[in-house]
Amino acid sequence: MKTKNIIYPVLLGIVSALTLTSCNDFLDTMPDNRTTLDSQEKISDLLVTAYPSNQYAVINELISDNTDYYGATNPNGDRFGDQLFFWKDITEASNEAPYNLWLSCYKAAAAANQALASLDELKQDNEQARTSRAEALLCRAYAHFVLVNEFSLNYNSKTSATDPGIPVTTSVEAINVKKDRGNVAQVYEQIDRDIQAALPLMSDNYTVPKYHFNKRAAYAFATRFYLFYEKWDKAVEYANLCLGTNPGANLRDWKVLGGMAQKQEALANHYIDASLNCNLLLSTFHTSAGLYLGAYTYYKRYSHGRYLGDNEDMNAVNVWGTADYYEKPLSMAGSNFDVCLMMKIPDLFEYKDPVARTGYNRTVLALFTMDETLLNRAEAYIMLKQYDKAAADMNVWMHNITNTSVQLTPKVIQKFYESVAYSYSDQAGIMSTVKKHLHPAFSIDEEGSVQETMLQCVLGFRRIETMHYGNRWWDVKRYGIEIVRREMGADGKPSKLLDVMKKDDPRRAIQIPMQVREAGMAANPRNQ
Repeated sequence: MKTKNIIYPVLLGIVSALTLTSCNDFLDTMPDNRTTLDSQEKISDLLVTAYPSNQYAVINELISDNTDYYGATNPNGDRFGDQLFFWKDITEASNEAPYNLWLSCYKAAAAANQALASLDELKQDNEQARTSRAEALLCRAYAHFVLVNEFSLNYNSKTSATDPGIPVTTSVEAINVKKDRGNVAQVYEQIDRDIQAALPLMSDNYTVPKYHFNKRAAYAFATRFYLFYEKWDKAVEYANLCLGTNPGANLRDWKVLGGMAQKQEALANHYIDASLNCNLLLSTFHTSAGLYLGAYTYYKRYSHGRYLGDNEDMNAVNVWGTADYYEKPLSMAGSNFDVCLMMKIPDLFEYKDPVARTGYNRTVLALFTMDETLLNRAEAYIMLKQYDKAAADMNVWMHNITNTSVQLTPKVIQKFYESVAYSYSDQAGIMSTVKKHLHPAFSIDEEGSVQETMLQCVLGFRRIETMHYGNRWWDVKRYGIEIVRREMGADGKPSKLLDVMKKDDPRRAIQIPMQVREAGMAANPRNQ
């Protein structure tokens, strides 16, 4: 039987700008870094590395409307944070930087490609081989999905055939970054092919299934992907397979969280518990997200503060009336510190030297959940104009997280949102409500319609559901939501407008990392 020597040329193609003496030939050197993959067990071990080890939560929270600016005199920030928050091209180094996310995703794709190539050489057809092939295909699809949604404009059927994409890697051959980046539509087509090839092969045959693409996690990913791909019927189809006939039985038990002692560590650790049915795919990351997005002073120059919570999302007057959450959000302020948050991201420190107390910050994130999948199905139903089904899904989510007695119907939702002004409608353009103008590239009905108001509702629910995880930024992009940069005053309220991101602002695509551009890849366009 032939054996396969691993070389990571795709990864090298992305990182070599850091190591080569010249960027003129981006791929002229490869390391002698080989391991023999001559068994299914070794391939399975390799697939552990096919999940990105850097996350997008910190990036996306800071650039979305989930964060306000508490002033340059607030000491709890830095130049990197300022560049992120103000939508600048990043030049500062940080473990949370887009460059490390880029590297991490391509490293994951490289591992997936190597696993697929090795499976082809082994030529074995059994459950373990099929499971590994499915996992590799889904990992490759997921890496490309994150990359294209971060570094390109959002998919839409009108412009994605010409919008710059990201390099797609489907083999162990190296990427030449000087080649054309392709377009967003082509990236989505490849992700679609990988998902469709993987789903028939899926199983739950893992020792720790929640840290792999198990069946329900795969269906949840497919639901999110086809929602973003504007294929509403397919999003519903895969959501049905994920959720089953009684989705409420597998949602997060917020009553349990609400009954726990209000300690950040305990609540956050419970949130990512692998034994919970609501958590479909968990992953470990090198990150300080637990500090930056938690109840600590770190990075609170940029914060989801009380004003945002009271006016736009968690504590704002909402369609459920005056009901409380089962787990009440933490809302408090102090010196250079103003937060409204839920305990979702644990700060897990890995000691390398226990005596010197040095090591690395890590966390675990729930990348896919039943709760988000339910709301994704509700959005797809709205786009299909199946409003009663959408309202039923939103009812299940709402009654699971709050103690409200309100029963949602399309009419109830429309009436509530008709009574709410749009955000930034004041003279200064800085005040908030739970409603913002929607400008998607796909067609929706006029403002105030049943469809538009129900979209407002499901987007608001998903904003709360995914708070601190970075997913809100993708909704801002997909729906062309215009958001502001504003400075908060000493009273915790908006005091000054600093910038506006319009619906057609090219900064909605995060700039290709500087190191990769220097190696020859075309930059994302920017307004002059």
